[in-house]
Amino acid sequence: MSNSGDCRTVIPVCADAPILSQAEGSGDIDDFDPENIAQIGCLEKGSNASSNIENSTSWFVFRAGTSGQVGFDIQALPSASNTSPTAEWDFAVFGPDVNCTEISSGTLQPIRCNYEVNETDYTGIGVNPENGNVGEPFVVGSKNTYDEWLDVQEGEVYYILINNYNLNTEPDPFLLTFTGTSVQANQNTALDCTLRDEFLGLDIVACVDDPDIDLSALSSPAGNDINGVVQWAVDFDDDGTIDSNLTGTGLFNGELTVASPNSGRYFATIVANTGEQYIDDILITFFSSPVVSPNDIDIFETNLSENPDQNNIEVVVNGNSSYEYAINGGEFQDDAIFIDVPPGLNSLIVNDKNGCGTTEPIEFLVVGYPKFFTPNGDGRHDVWSIQGVETLNNPVTTIFDRYGKLLAQLSNNSTWDGTYNGTRMPSSDYWFKFEYEETENAVLVTKTRKAHFSLKR
Repeated sequence: MSNSGDCRTVIPVCADAPILSQAEGSGDIDDFDPENIAQIGCLEKGSNASSNIENSTSWFVFRAGTSGQVGFDIQALPSASNTSPTAEWDFAVFGPDVNCTEISSGTLQPIRCNYEVNETDYTGIGVNPENGNVGEPFVVGSKNTYDEWLDVQEGEVYYILINNYNLNTEPDPFLLTFTGTSVQANQNTALDCTLRDEFLGLDIVACVDDPDIDLSALSSPAGNDINGVVQWAVDFDDDGTIDSNLTGTGLFNGELTVASPNSGRYFATIVANTGEQYIDDILITFFSSPVVSPNDIDIFETNLSENPDQNNIEVVVNGNSSYEYAINGGEFQDDAIFIDVPPGLNSLIVNDKNGCGTTEPIEFLVVGYPKFFTPNGDGRHDVWSIQGVETLNNPVTTIFDRYGKLLAQLSNNSTWDGTYNGTRMPSSDYWFKFEYEETENAVLVTKTRKAHFSLKR
């Protein structure tokens, strides 16, 4: 069987026979970003700079055909140049019903995992057939290379990452065999073998900067028993209309390379020598990283506008993905609108939820005023001013007491310390008039806003 070192081109398998495969390299992309993700469950980045979580990997996916107990054995086999196995196989299982984007986020933990040093030729889930060790949750130094059985429900989908931690110079083979009471009861139905009819794999989410995606139709149930060549086609808009027929490469034209950013639903049609026809499709979506500038932050309401209570903004992202937003080091939110943003200088970060990047902090100014200040010398809220006036033309602020007496006049970034002619003013409400110039229809006009704030001592 072929091998895939990438989660996005994961190989569908079932329990109808042991699966002979080999792991070589870590694929075209880093499923776990080596710069930011040092550990996933029990799997971790080694001290060697090249010993990332992924070293020499294989990705498989299965769908439960019946409910019950499922496990598997990963048996190390001798390589071409060695008479005995030298691979150090580890594994992690993710599920149920997750996708590769969630897995590679670094926040989704595997439900089964083991990287203990192998003293037998086996690792997996269930019971080690060589020494009878029963699977248990992973413990460093336990010498037990087996984790607990999976209790699956019909229809659930699980991903298996198999990793060879040894830095061998040639591919190492292994045998993957499914076990458990469900498999023993009915080997042909325990894992849903119709998943292999989806021979192009599960839908792929990728980033525009990712390497090309290689599709193969040669893992179909027809295998190499193909009459003619594989027919490829694409529906770019995924609207049910074929936009173009494509030409594959390799044996039987059975391979197709999809280059970024050509999102679409791709089809492969195979006719076997028996006359049976196999058709599969796969949706590939390329997402772009978020692009945001300060001009893309719409400050649609401030407490210097008609609503005197809040400063509200909306973020407009140039991109085609799903994004989440955070300001001033706070938690991410899905909503692009922020209510009651502090006046003055703020910082925004936008993250692509499909794993295609996070912006650097983007600074933006909100013109507004604090509703109170406390000039007590503690270094916090000791002065009052209109904040964010750097963006305005000729801003001037005049401050009055409740009787209309002029107490201070501020221009640009100057502030009021709560005194008048050296005398500290008492705790009370104070009024201000704020003026600045703005061009409307090629005419320079003066904008004015009046409101009040509190001095607290």
